[in-house]
Amino acid sequence: MPTDAIRVTAFGGPDVMRLETIELQAPAAGEVQLRQTAIGFNYIDVYQRSGKYPLPAPTGLGHEAAGVVERLGDGVTDLQIGDRVVYMNAGVGAYAAHRNVPAARLVRLPDAVTDEDAAAVFFKAMTAQYLVKKTHAVQPGDIVLVHAAAGGVGQILSGWAKALGATVIGTAGSAAKCEAARQAGCDVAIDYS
Repeated sequence: MPTDAIRVTAFGGPDVMRLETIELQAPAAGEVQLRQTAIGFNYIDVYQRSGKYPLPAPTGLGHEAAGVVERLGDGVTDLQIGDRVVYMNAGVGAYAAHRNVPAARLVRLPDAVTDEDAAAVFFKAMTAQYLVKKTHAVQPGDIVLVHAAAGGVGQILSGWAKALGATVIGTAGSAAKCEAARQAGCDVAIDYS
């Protein structure tokens, strides 16, 4: 089926992105086809588009999105057509109207969470979860240093570490960003500009 997707054939500024109509095949075994309703934006997208983290061109962009399941590939039994889902790290290509994604990468969304909210924070929140639960299980009394505390991951990480009882020290590149870091949960914010 034809679908619209943002693609790049060369690397550089935002002007290298092109809206193209591409042909999307039926979902393979273990995949679902999504109608994407919200797409997350992350700094890795900028780095890949600019060539700082080069990809083979031509390529799509984007690592996270929310959407509605429209088709099921063979063997998919734990999702249904019409389910609202979110994903991250299913390979580049989230900047598209429709996409095939491995069913194992999808998380069903509860009714209380909007597609826009899920797509905006899922990748960042999973990164923060990994840091506070897997890299080091943050405990009350821990002191946690968060660099770039005013960014997406930094704000979620600061608030989560604070909620777990840690003293949180954040760094940021301006007085305004330090204020954002404090609002997110940092006890102390250091302006490194």
